[in-house]
Amino acid sequence: MDESATRYPLSWPAGWKRTPYSMRKRAAFHATKTVYGAMRDDGSRSSYKQKESLSVGQGLERLTNELRRLSVSSVIISSNLRVRQDGLPYSQQAKSLDDPGVAVYFKLKGAPRVLACDRGLSAAENMAAIAGHIEAIRAQDRYGVGSIEQAFAGYTALPPAASDWWIVLGVPRTATLDQVDDTFKQLARTHHPDAGGSHEQMARIAAARDAAKRELSA
Repeated sequence: MDESATRYPLSWPAGWKRTPYSMRKRAAFHATKTVYGAMRDDGSRSSYKQKESLSVGQGLERLTNELRRLSVSSVIISSNLRVRQDGLPYSQQAKSLDDPGVAVYFKLKGAPRVLACDRGLSAAENMAAIAGHIEAIRAQDRYGVGSIEQAFAGYTALPPAASDWWIVLGVPRTATLDQVDDTFKQLARTHHPDAGGSHEQMARIAAARDAAKRELSA
C-alpha cells in the first residue's frame, strides 16, 4: 500500500498515464429514474424511465459495493472530492472538477493494489468505471481461468518517487512555487506525526517539495 496516498486531494498512482483534458469524454454510465405523467381520470398515471448523469453518491455506491464483493482491506478512495470524517466523499457536492480523476488503493490478500481512472468527465463516472472494471475481473474469475490475485497482479501500488513531486503533492504538473508551498503546508497539517501522520509520510512530502523547488527554480 502506498502510505503517502491521500483521500483528498487526489494521489494519482505512480506510473499511470493521465488522460489529457481534450480526450476525456462522457462515460456510458448513468442513473435511471421513473418520471410520472399527469393523473388520469381513472386515477392511474403514465410513467417512463429517464436517464440522468450519475451523482457522486451513486458513483460511490457502485464502487464501494464492488470493493466489498472483492473482499479487500485498507481501502483509500483518493480524489479531489471533499471528504467526510470517515474519509469517504460527500454524496451531495458538485460533480464537475478541473481534475475528476479517481484512484483506489487497497490490499487484496495482503498485497497492495491500485486502480485509477480519469477518462470520464466527472469523478462519479470515473468511480463507476473502476467499479465496472472490478466487476469484469470478478466475472473472469468465475470462469475458472486464473484467479483474482493473478488478474490484479499488474495493478501493484508503488509509492511515487520524490522526482514525481506533482503526484506526491497532488498538484498540477504546471504548479507554481507558491502553490507547492501552500499544498505542502496543508498536507503537513495532516501528515505530521503530531497530527496522527508518520515520519515516513512527512519525509516523502518534504522530499517532493524540495524536488519541486529545485525543478521550478532552475
